[in-house]
Amino acid sequence: MRLDKYISDSTPYSRKEIKKLIKEGAVAVNDITAAKPDIQICENDDVTINGEAVNYTKYVYLIMNKPQGYISATEDRHYKVVTELVPEKYAHYNVFPVGRLDIDTEGLLILTNDGALDHAVTSPKKNVYKRYFARLDRSAEKKDIESFAAGMKFKEFTSKPARLEICDDPHEVYVEIAEGKYHQVKRMFERVGKTVVYLKRTAIGRLALPEELKPGELVEIDKNEIVMLLETNK
Repeated sequence: MRLDKYISDSTPYSRKEIKKLIKEGAVAVNDITAAKPDIQICENDDVTINGEAVNYTKYVYLIMNKPQGYISATEDRHYKVVTELVPEKYAHYNVFPVGRLDIDTEGLLILTNDGALDHAVTSPKKNVYKRYFARLDRSAEKKDIESFAAGMKFKEFTSKPARLEICDDPHEVYVEIAEGKYHQVKRMFERVGKTVVYLKRTAIGRLALPEELKPGELVEIDKNEIVMLLETNK
């Protein structure tokens, strides 16, 4: 690829700034000062700017503990969006949320610029289950477990069998769904006569929300860790 693309993919520098750095002799490839921005290099070449190594990164993967009050979008005229919480050092990657969480729902949200990952996680065909903790206005019952396991038919879709676990306090439950339709968890509980008063996503596939991650915080993870969530958990 071109040297300027390599650097722009991996740093916050603009193409104009990169061209200036190269002109000033600040960029080197394999310890040789680069003369032009369009020279061809490989991903495993050693590139430095003012002696500091540039590590090529085309895609970035972030996990956030989404707080309430933010919508899962990159821009909106009326509400705060989750990308407002992304640190400046990741701004040039133009990350977007994978799937969605409602404005009043907290928990695990992946942000990336990798479109293939987005499809792999959100497509129902991939069978990636999402796990939620919910607090209800009424006690969950054993018959609710059967209702969730049987799948539920709604106007626009029929849910796959969902897993419902009732905690020691029957007002608290864990539920796992394979889709992620609009208000799906809330609508499923409404179908069995309960109202969700608090909802938090705790895991996607085998990728769990780190306990130490506070609402609004995020952390970068390696692509190999992301692969775990692509594994089905039937």
